[in-house]
Amino acid sequence: MGKPTAKSAHTRQLLLDTAMGLFATKGFAGTTMRSIAQESGLSLGNAYYYFDSKDAIVHELFRQLLEEHRTATWPLLVPGNNLETNLRIALGKGLDVMTPFREFGPAFIRTAFSGSNAELGNVQRAMELGLWRQVVTASRPLPPLAIRTELPQLLWLVQRGILLFWAYDSSPGAARSLRLIKNVAPVVARLVVLSRMPVVRSILDDVLSLVRTAT
Repeated sequence: MGKPTAKSAHTRQLLLDTAMGLFATKGFAGTTMRSIAQESGLSLGNAYYYFDSKDAIVHELFRQLLEEHRTATWPLLVPGNNLETNLRIALGKGLDVMTPFREFGPAFIRTAFSGSNAELGNVQRAMELGLWRQVVTASRPLPPLAIRTELPQLLWLVQRGILLFWAYDSSPGAARSLRLIKNVAPVVARLVVLSRMPVVRSILDDVLSLVRTAT
């Protein structure tokens, strides 16, 4: 599709909102593209023009939530925060925006780790890494220069791990996921500080090398 018009943007959002309503009442497996189209007052062909599958609709929801996460988090990364504080803010806000859609956790995981659309995946990842770069550059003191460039990628991977944990967290209010964030933030921040020590730096270099290989 070319540049979206106001009408096409409205139709995409209509399909997305309709799908979310049907997913909530009938479940993901019990909802078909035909039922989404019918409920939206569109033909099936028209629905497929905007989304080629239910997974594509969930991908669009996930993308919107990532943008919401970025918008909600960025103003809170104020000068003077240390890395631990910025980590807790960014990771916590990530779960905040996902919480209303907790039942889609496993579908979000498929979306987050899917390589089915490399172009969209690269755009999405660039947007996420931009936020994690801000988490790093807004922290005081700044992380050591030697790891500062690659640290956002490591933090992005940490968030992915927490998202995976959250997707299958059955505790009330995702309490275990929130506790995980509370515990992870200071550990990562301490490792960054200790990276000035040769032994710790060597270990962290190995970790960053694994991150480069994995991503």
